[in-house]
Amino acid sequence: MMFSEAVLALLVWCLASVLQGVWGQGALSASSVAILAPVTVGWVAIRALLGLYPGYGLDSVERLRRHTYSAFATLALLAIFAVAFQVGDRLSRLLLVLVFLGLLVLGPFAQHLTRWVLKRIGWWGKPVVVLGYRKAGKEVAGLLKEEWELGYDPVAALDYRLDKTPAESLEGVGGQKEWAGVVDLAREHGVDTAIFAMPHTRREHLAELVSLASLSFRHVMVVPNLGGITNSAVAAKDLAGNFAVGIKYNLLDPWALRTKRALDVIATMVGGTLILPLLLVLALLIYLESGRPIFYKDERMGKDGKLFSCLKFRTMVSNAETLLQTMLEEDVDFREEYSKYHKLRDDPRVTRVGHFLRKTSLDELPQIWNVLRGGMSLVGPRPYLPRESQEIGLSQNEILRVPPGITGPWQVSGRNHVLFSERVELDARYVRDWSVWLDIVLLARTARTLLFDRAAY
Repeated sequence: MMFSEAVLALLVWCLASVLQGVWGQGALSASSVAILAPVTVGWVAIRALLGLYPGYGLDSVERLRRHTYSAFATLALLAIFAVAFQVGDRLSRLLLVLVFLGLLVLGPFAQHLTRWVLKRIGWWGKPVVVLGYRKAGKEVAGLLKEEWELGYDPVAALDYRLDKTPAESLEGVGGQKEWAGVVDLAREHGVDTAIFAMPHTRREHLAELVSLASLSFRHVMVVPNLGGITNSAVAAKDLAGNFAVGIKYNLLDPWALRTKRALDVIATMVGGTLILPLLLVLALLIYLESGRPIFYKDERMGKDGKLFSCLKFRTMVSNAETLLQTMLEEDVDFREEYSKYHKLRDDPRVTRVGHFLRKTSLDELPQIWNVLRGGMSLVGPRPYLPRESQEIGLSQNEILRVPPGITGPWQVSGRNHVLFSERVELDARYVRDWSVWLDIVLLARTARTLLFDRAAY
């Protein structure tokens, strides 16, 4: 990965020099060439110090955070070199800005491509053994395979019994294995990491197993029973000799909230200006097919439960709500599907233009007006209907701490095929994990979903 990062830095530098010439800023100076090598080495070294090589165990949010820090550190390094070598007056400021923006924007895409190529040829990931109890181990192993970019490749998930009976293989390896067999398996596959997925095991039993594992595995991880309590920003703390978990809630940081609002306004104003012609075309298509109204306003629950009018392009016939009640009363299948998803896969109320708008999610574009007014955000929980309040349950107070979003975790996690209860859990987890970095990651995943996933309806 270091090689690919060095190549990226060189390519960005070359591209920046070409753009500098195109914009009439002159050819690449000897001073610019002189600091190319040390800055490239510095870029790679900074990222190595931030733990990005190979970066096993880092999720997409943490990788983005460290990547951004490394880009700003490289910009500072460029300035230091310019002063140290006394070439500041001969070094184009435009070149510096272009190199910084190139590394900042292109870096995540290049890193993802590199990991994907390495995964395809079998060079990405480290083998791990998952030791679980009942279904917990299998679930963790499945998540690690699904989230392959974490870099943990489970070669086996074993159900290790607390009564010292043999471990039953759940994934990857057949038969039963005593602890010695687990160690032999680890040596055979070069495994130095064991993951204990026993969230409901008594501390004494777990301590005994972890102590035993420490004799054969260099790295041991324990999945605790803290679901719904911790978030992605947790950190281990030594509290006077006692183990503690530090939990940081960004929603209580006023500057983080101001940053989120500033990003919403800037991105919405710039994006809204660019897509204005598209909005006019879509409005015309709706009018030509089914007349007025062009837009559909629906009352939704916003931050702190305050109701607001959520704006969308109209995708259904004008009497859609009345027709829905009739359909639910007369058709058992419709009623069962709606109770699970709160949507209908083949909804007869949707117009032809409406089908296209829903399939591409373009019907939600008018919600940029809600974002500008402050009732919504670009990223956030789903804007829930008031009648869904009771079904949301205890998670409602947590979810309604933030404005709903045009996009969010449920749109990029199966989209409309996610059960209603699963959407609620995804939204609650988003609120607990919220950070500006998470919003940026979800926006990027939304773009990927719109481009490559046409399964939405």
